[in-house]
Amino acid sequence: MITFPDDVLESYERSKNYIQKTPLNHSPSLSELINGEVYLKLENIQKTGSFKFRGAISKITALDSDQIKKGIVTASTGNHGAAVSLAMKILNVNGKIIVPENITHNKLLNIERLGGKVEFYGNDCIESEFRAREISKEIGSVYISPYNDPDIITGQGTIGIELDNQLNNIDEVIVSVGGGGLISGIGGYLNQVQPEAKIIACSPKNSCVMYESLNAGRILDLPSKQTLSDGTAGGVEEGSITYDICKEVIDDFVLVREREISLGIKNAIDDDHQLIEGSAGAAIAALIKRKEIVKGKRVVIIICGGNINSTILQKVIS
Repeated sequence: MITFPDDVLESYERSKNYIQKTPLNHSPSLSELINGEVYLKLENIQKTGSFKFRGAISKITALDSDQIKKGIVTASTGNHGAAVSLAMKILNVNGKIIVPENITHNKLLNIERLGGKVEFYGNDCIESEFRAREISKEIGSVYISPYNDPDIITGQGTIGIELDNQLNNIDEVIVSVGGGGLISGIGGYLNQVQPEAKIIACSPKNSCVMYESLNAGRILDLPSKQTLSDGTAGGVEEGSITYDICKEVIDDFVLVREREISLGIKNAIDDDHQLIEGSAGAAIAALIKRKEIVKGKRVVIIICGGNINSTILQKVIS
């Protein structure tokens, strides 16, 4: 169980010397689009190129000495694995990253360059997570979920602390959703300190398991199609604590198509001079899709990552 905002503040105290406080940049073009104010929270320039480092360092700094001795095992489609790899390197902890066979090449290289030991398993993050849990039981190591963990969630929630210090009277915050750790942390914190701020979730139509699960009233086991938003792709672990938090904090949920995500990426490059990945493009796409609803409002878009490879970028641009 997580107590908001106290547990997020505690996580911030543990991790503040490791994480990078990211800028909140005003976007002139998106502000003009809605005749309001749009700000981009630039987690694409966080360490390892995504918000995931916040959760990883939060979790590992919460471990006791006996847990650290046993080592760590986790599963990832890329960004979480890179974040855990760097956190382990900084804190001198051993571990292993289980990744699906279809992980993008640049995200695999990112993990390996940071010293992460990689094992391939499955074609979906849920399958990789299952294998990581198996290994954890076999060798007695600590399993770290990419999202289904209180310390991971409160680590991501440190973005909410920074947002509250950077901007008052936020009307809406748009967050991309996969397993739900990011939106759970930000939403749980902001609901306490800026309760008037609406929390808007978005996912690619090709992989929207949390959306379908919330609509069904239970976590569903659904297939995912290929998507530019690979950072949010895949299923939601059965019994994940993020499901109940998402039920509480999400005010609206937007699904976006691949072309819309592509345009979101191009928009960030052309107008805001930010290189972003598909999951961040999905959040921009959600704002554009809701432009009439948010007319005149003050909106924050979480630019959750910038790890996009040149092959995908070339396709997007062309």
